[in-house]
Amino acid sequence: MKLIFKGKVAVVTGGSGGIGLDVSKKLAKLKIKVLILDINKPNISKNKFIYFEKVDLSNENEINQAINKFIKKEKRIDYIVNAAGVLWFDKDLGLEKIKNDIWDKVFSINLKSMLIVLKKILPKMKKNKFGSIVNISSIDALSGDDKPQEAYGASKAAMIRLSKSIAIQYANKNIRSNSILPGPVDTPMQKRWGKNPNAKKNLTKIIPLQRVGKPENIADTVLFLLSEQSCFITGTEIIVDGGLKARP
Repeated sequence: MKLIFKGKVAVVTGGSGGIGLDVSKKLAKLKIKVLILDINKPNISKNKFIYFEKVDLSNENEINQAINKFIKKEKRIDYIVNAAGVLWFDKDLGLEKIKNDIWDKVFSINLKSMLIVLKKILPKMKKNKFGSIVNISSIDALSGDDKPQEAYGASKAAMIRLSKSIAIQYANKNIRSNSILPGPVDTPMQKRWGKNPNAKKNLTKIIPLQRVGKPENIADTVLFLLSEQSCFITGTEIIVDGGLKARP
């Protein structure tokens, strides 16, 4: 099945690594212009379809300036992929131990950046009566966890709720909003696996498909949700986890 894309301009937050980078590369191959917003520069060769702005994704002024600059050049934005996310295993501790400023920082990067980007771009999408938004949440949003990652899980759960509201409130403007909930994916966020290969090996044993995901597994789902082949899908979540959440 060949995917069809009506839009030609996209913004990807957290697009310099992992899932966001793979999404950006795939969009560029489709000749869709992509603005990557990230604190780190993407490690890619020069590409006429990919633009990069270094921003602190917890800083509203920096995000708005970068988007203003891009809109001035391209006149429109058709797609948004909110892929920014931080999971600080050494700082995102249980409720009794986590510092308030760490909680706020995680929410600011994972959730508030989504809010800022949407506030800035939705008016343009409304005017053009077209838009597709994909938000990268996590299966951690669906259940509690005996591992202390409270800020991460709570922020990812909030993304789902916000995505649903956007879907309902903007459906009459032909703007869709959906979430993807990845399971374990081999990205730089999981660099701990390099120090403890057994942790990854043991994890694969409980995943029905017997492997952890790759960034492209999530990116392919993102492209489907952006494409016209998903034009009747909005306000929902797709779990991409190798069957992990389906286990009894």
